[in-house]
Amino acid sequence: MTDLHRREYEHRMHRVLEHIDRHLDRQVSLPELAEVAHFSPFHFHRLFSSWMGETVGDYVRRRRLETAASRLASQPDVTVLQAALAAGFGSAEAFTRAFKARFGQAPTTWRQGQRAQDSKSGQVARNGGQAGSPATRHDGVSTNPREHTMIEVTIVERQPVHLAYLRKTGPYGPELFTFWTETVYPWMATNQLLGLPRYGICLDDPITTAPAQCRYDAAVEVAPERVLSGNPMRTVLPGGRYAVHRFRGPGHAVNHAWTALTRDWLPSSGLQLDGRPFFEHYPPDAAYDPATGVFEAELCMPVAPL
Repeated sequence: MTDLHRREYEHRMHRVLEHIDRHLDRQVSLPELAEVAHFSPFHFHRLFSSWMGETVGDYVRRRRLETAASRLASQPDVTVLQAALAAGFGSAEAFTRAFKARFGQAPTTWRQGQRAQDSKSGQVARNGGQAGSPATRHDGVSTNPREHTMIEVTIVERQPVHLAYLRKTGPYGPELFTFWTETVYPWMATNQLLGLPRYGICLDDPITTAPAQCRYDAAVEVAPERVLSGNPMRTVLPGGRYAVHRFRGPGHAVNHAWTALTRDWLPSSGLQLDGRPFFEHYPPDAAYDPATGVFEAELCMPVAPL
């Protein structure tokens, strides 16, 4: 397979993964996914398994369970049944069986363990900045209500934006800073993209997804018709309602801000998460001080009415 052909396969599989993530609340059929990928339905299942290392059914089930587990961890008022239905399960019983098979514990027990782990967390385990994970809760922030962090949040209606992106699959943390500096910035410079709005999109929750399977997209807002070298992927970042916190600080502090947004602000907001991804938005005028590591970003969390 030539590099050009491999890139075409990669583009098609990215479209399939994006389609699955945006429809986790319903059944997606093999013919439907094959049509998204523009592959023969007869061969698609084998192609997907070879490319991803897991079957379509296993992948969809894993993503549903991981999304539901993330919701249970970040939203204390969400019931097991609500998390199950939002993840496409028909009943709490079916969800509990699948959850125990994936995580080794019933949903309620697992959630209690996450809260206990939060309360015992020590120092921040990894840096943030353009390597931050919006979903992590292992950040050393106490769950004592009296120690909750109050942050300023604005509800914003964002328009969809066209993005070109490069993807890294692997652990979140300092590796993402390296990804930006050694891979993304040279690609941006080559294509004269410096100065355009940038996005860091964490597609998985490191609490529930194995580090080796965590996906991160480093993206630039760019017109879909613009020709770019380096064969970037293309997507549309969904519009809609987002809770936005304007962050300014060093990289290691961004995880605290994400936790304050999801754990402290969200439960009392009258809103809930939906299936769109979290992301960090870096406007063209966002400051960055390489001497101190202090940077500015908009932390954007997708929300919907309860």
